[in-house]
Amino acid sequence: MGAKVVFKPYDPDQLTFLPYKLEELVPASHPVRIVKQVVDEVDVKPINRKYKGGGASSFHPRLMLKLLVYGYLTNTYSSRKLEEQAQLNVHFMWLLGMKKPDHNTINRFRSEKLSGVLKQIFSQIVQLLAAEGIVSLKEAVFTDGTKIESVANKYTFVWGKSIKNSKEKIKTQLDELWQYAQDIAKEELKDTAPLEYGQINPQKVKETISKINVALEDKEEVSAKVKQKLKYAGKHWPENLSKYDEQEKLLGNRNSFSKTDPDATFMRMKEDHMLNGQLKPAYNLQISTQDQFVLNYTLHQTSTDYQTLPSHIDQYETLYDTLPEAVVADAGYGSDENYGILHGKGIEAYIKYNTFDKEQKEGVKAFSNDSLHYNEAANYLVCPMGQRMAHMGDGQRITSSGYVQLISRYQAQNCNNCPMRGVCHQIPGNRIVEVNHSLRKHKQAAKERLNTEQGIKYRKRGPADVEPVFANLKHNHGFRRFLLKGMSKTEVEIGLLSIAHNLRKWKA
Repeated sequence: MGAKVVFKPYDPDQLTFLPYKLEELVPASHPVRIVKQVVDEVDVKPINRKYKGGGASSFHPRLMLKLLVYGYLTNTYSSRKLEEQAQLNVHFMWLLGMKKPDHNTINRFRSEKLSGVLKQIFSQIVQLLAAEGIVSLKEAVFTDGTKIESVANKYTFVWGKSIKNSKEKIKTQLDELWQYAQDIAKEELKDTAPLEYGQINPQKVKETISKINVALEDKEEVSAKVKQKLKYAGKHWPENLSKYDEQEKLLGNRNSFSKTDPDATFMRMKEDHMLNGQLKPAYNLQISTQDQFVLNYTLHQTSTDYQTLPSHIDQYETLYDTLPEAVVADAGYGSDENYGILHGKGIEAYIKYNTFDKEQKEGVKAFSNDSLHYNEAANYLVCPMGQRMAHMGDGQRITSSGYVQLISRYQAQNCNNCPMRGVCHQIPGNRIVEVNHSLRKHKQAAKERLNTEQGIKYRKRGPADVEPVFANLKHNHGFRRFLLKGMSKTEVEIGLLSIAHNLRKWKA
């Protein structure tokens, strides 16, 4: 016979002499403890000011902040799941002192009470990290961006170009109706003027249609088709133009927005499951990191990274009343405006320009504008054959961000008989080039800086510092899409993610 099997005693109804203390069920090294420790240290007065007072009592802001931070630390983002965890999970129960906020209370706190103030809480936690010597607010930061999809439906787009075309179509059709009315009732319309393009607004269109109707009222030769079109125009065009005006206000400087989340812009998403880069409503998240800790985050409605850097750096200065000694970023941030702003603030820009990597491998492309020697004292360029290119004049170019660039034009003197003509340029006449001298100087300074010993270290370290943070948030912790709509609410979500990320790494 085999050995007797012995089972451990098991009695689910057995009573204990003393009830368990939740404290005993939470290991000393558990991440929930650092959430409690850190949130207990921060000043929550900015959140307290959001409460009006009076009425029923509220859960303490510190308790609610702990719930959300620990929720985001454990990948629990839904308010309903947070409510469930507060009722069932020992760690949540210990952290909240057995208090059990419902999902509506959790969602209101996240959407309303944290909006506009969470960055102050985030900056306090970063300053605690700095006080511990874990990060330094004055050393170099590594900046990069990623796009995170909005909760809005991807088929709810409104395009700026489509609005413009629709308004132009109304103007064209109204001009046709006006011309038709002129042919039939010229005498009745002799004291009125046709609608100018600048007058395409609901009131003017309504008045113009009314004038046409009055002029054609007693004309028997007016076709039924024209009457029907006038009736449709009077009923729909002013209303449509009002809608277009509202949509243009929502657009601002963007080219698109979502009907169900007007703050979201349609951007090409690399992470699309079909791997074909579909356009989806999204926000552009920018972060600055150091040793993979998030020191600054901003959310933007533009898909281009270079436009985000000025406000991103301004926020860093606002949060910490200081600036990093250097900013390290890829070529997406290398613009004349950004180089100039960082230089003006005393920040070293270890930022590539668009052709930097290619130049490192192949050198400066022969016959390109950048290869032409510039004599600054006499203000002329030297062509590849050693001939002067005379200064023709200066002009301005305004970028999509509104930044004004000074552009200088130079012309070669005798290209027709030049033996290098075929490889230098193909356009008839003498070669003309446009040069942004400010950008040219910034690029040369950036190139020299990036190729120093320090610059090479930063270039190697950059991808290993900021990109793993995005990978951690999106892939390890499954945050690929916002739960809330609107810029202020999505900023709260990013703030909670950033705080949770820093605490998770701090504990590790």
